[in-house]
Amino acid sequence: MKPLLFLSALLAAASAIAQTRPAADDATLPPPPETKASIATPAINPSLPTLFIAGDSTAAQGAPGAIGWGRMLPAFFDAEKINVVNRARGGRSSRTFITEGLWQEILNQTKPGDIILIQFGHNDAGNINDDSRARGSIKGLGDETELIDNQVTKKFEVVRSYGWYLRKMIADARAHGATPILLSLTVRNEWPGGKPERQNGRWSEWAAETARVQKTAFIDLTGIIAARYEKLGREKVAAFFPKDHTHTNEAGAGLNAECVIHGLNRLPQNPLASCYSAKGKAVK
Repeated sequence: MKPLLFLSALLAAASAIAQTRPAADDATLPPPPETKASIATPAINPSLPTLFIAGDSTAAQGAPGAIGWGRMLPAFFDAEKINVVNRARGGRSSRTFITEGLWQEILNQTKPGDIILIQFGHNDAGNINDDSRARGSIKGLGDETELIDNQVTKKFEVVRSYGWYLRKMIADARAHGATPILLSLTVRNEWPGGKPERQNGRWSEWAAETARVQKTAFIDLTGIIAARYEKLGREKVAAFFPKDHTHTNEAGAGLNAECVIHGLNRLPQNPLASCYSAKGKAVK
């Protein structure tokens, strides 16, 4: 065979082999980015009521150094009496929790008799529209709107107020026969005037006012946690925040979860009182 013909045949064979060979060994490829579909969905016993948690990173499962109270909450409940499903997601505001479909995912599994703890505000102060997160909501409780071409989603969007998004969640929960409970924000490791921070913007105030107007149960988690922090002192509280002034470690998340139970116990009618584990019953 002439050299030129031999070279042509060799190149053709190599091309055929390349077309049947994978581009790279799957083991050497980086893992795919986390998507809603790739996040494990907790098993729900359909014969039991379910306690859902809707919130941001301060309630989410999280990671070392940034664990939310929702990760620690199941220990306070009897798994034979109630499901505890934490659907809180880091980085979300009341607005993006709805627009990304995370709220609908909860509604899809909600049945009469379920309870939904709702806590947002830390991220609602962000920019309404930018090319990074575009997650802010309009401050306040009104019905005003802002029309945007969302730089992140590349879609047109009608942005509403913080109060509007909370009211929607309350109405949706009730439409599914569930009981919504609003919570004010967790407390950051900030000590203005030597006292634990009790006001991170007006989000907790607006959540309380929404609960009052909508006749919805409300837990002043901000006040309960701040009181605990004040008793513990600044040095001990600092140990709960290894990463930044907002996110807690496991110990801090455990204390915040206990404060949630304390807040439930303060309600005139606590719908979860009969579902506590021994740990939950021990919280006074």
